[in-house]
Amino acid sequence: MKTLKQDKLVVEIYENRTLMGEAAARDIKAKIGELLAQKSEINMIFAAAPSQNDVLKSLVEDKEIEWDRVNAYHMDEYIGLDKDAPQGFGNFLKEHIFGLVPFKSVNYIDITATDPEAEANRYGKILQANPTDIVIMGIGENGHIAFNDPPVADFKDEKWVKPVKLDEICRQQQVNDGCFASIDKVPTHAMTLTVPTLVRAPYLFCIVPAKTKANAVYETLNGSIDEHCPASILRTHDNAKLYLDNESSKLL
Repeated sequence: MKTLKQDKLVVEIYENRTLMGEAAARDIKAKIGELLAQKSEINMIFAAAPSQNDVLKSLVEDKEIEWDRVNAYHMDEYIGLDKDAPQGFGNFLKEHIFGLVPFKSVNYIDITATDPEAEANRYGKILQANPTDIVIMGIGENGHIAFNDPPVADFKDEKWVKPVKLDEICRQQQVNDGCFASIDKVPTHAMTLTVPTLVRAPYLFCIVPAKTKANAVYETLNGSIDEHCPASILRTHDNAKLYLDNESSKLL
């Protein structure tokens, strides 16, 4: 394992994505335990993407985590997919963690919502009323965090959750990840937690494997801190850690 630091952001690089996921899960478990020693329950936000499979698997396999004291949320959802579509982020998380461990509560963004603005407002109010303790997240090929693609990301966004149009790099990533057969099958719009909503949480764990993310990782760490690469804001956070594998880190 190699370590480096860019501004405030701590970076750990592992030989492969399995070791990366295991290390992130150990750190997340420790933080959950530390917080639960201070209060009766905590709130966690989870990203839904194949890049998160390793850390989610390790978390599910750990039988010591007190999930019954954790309230779960997710950070984005497509607009226009069928409620049972496997690509739906709530459905993905249900399959990989939400349905596998005994959370105190699981709070879904409604994929069937016919008024995305109203649904975004509803979910935003829930998040406001239940301050987030931990975010488990990734970085997109275009540097997005959640569905805050560069054209719609706003580091000073006043909204907690908002509907957005997805850019073409983001939509193509869903095909590259094997989630959709072709780009015409990928929804054009989604609901996302905004950048301020994500970084408002006191602890961020960002897990980014695979060579397809190498350019985004490089720009996150070495580019300017602004909306051209939304993930660059992680360098300003007091308690953020970035976990990489040998492929996502190859340009560093």
